[in-house]
Amino acid sequence: MIQATAEAAPERAVFLSWQVPGGRQWFPVGRLDALGDPLRDSLEYRFRYIGGAERAQEEADYPLTLGFPDIRGDYRSRRIFAVFHNRVISSKRVDFPAYMRDLDLPADPPPDPISILQVSGGRRATDSYEVFPKIAKREDGGFTCRFFLRGLRHVNKAAQARIKSLQKGETLYMTLERTNPATGLAIQIQTEDYHMVGWTPRYIAFDLFHAMAESPDDYRARVVRLNPPPAPRSHRLLIEMEGRWENHEPMSGADYQPLI
Repeated sequence: MIQATAEAAPERAVFLSWQVPGGRQWFPVGRLDALGDPLRDSLEYRFRYIGGAERAQEEADYPLTLGFPDIRGDYRSRRIFAVFHNRVISSKRVDFPAYMRDLDLPADPPPDPISILQVSGGRRATDSYEVFPKIAKREDGGFTCRFFLRGLRHVNKAAQARIKSLQKGETLYMTLERTNPATGLAIQIQTEDYHMVGWTPRYIAFDLFHAMAESPDDYRARVVRLNPPPAPRSHRLLIEMEGRWENHEPMSGADYQPLI
């Protein structure tokens, strides 16, 4: 264990979320910060549970994450913790360059683990965890984030065909959805010719929903990459979104506050 000397910038942080096994409910449960400068070999990792972990324990008997047994622990390490390391593809694998291409990241030199997790989500079929980025609000209120389209298998055949014809840089639009059967609040992604092709990730829907109600015209999205098979469906369409929060601070609610 080591002592950190500085707070991490928001864009150098990711959250860990947990989905109730066999259900649809999910909770943000932890925050990982990367502190220091990886180019100077001074990088340190810090993990803390957040308010969502306490709520998950109360509502769904969340068992805590393997390797972090104390909900009020302050965990620090020179190496990225196993629960995150296991979600980052090794740069020694032969398919590493192709995987980085799907994420629109360089393969040489390899990106640091945080940069990979911010885009990939780190999902695995063997557990109920997912990683998502801490959205950074700039001084002017603007923000930019990238994510993979969600829910492709739930859209109609015409929309799936339209996705295959999307081009890099093509404009996409977002629409508020108040009664999604799976999540309640949701943000739909639509093409210029009105095909609803999927949804934003759930982790950003709450913040977007309340901000877009004030100024819906401040939000834009574009196609970054369309990854054909054999890329998995979950990594099929990479989208970049830009927007502005005038009176809203993203990911600032009680669920996202570190417990220590």
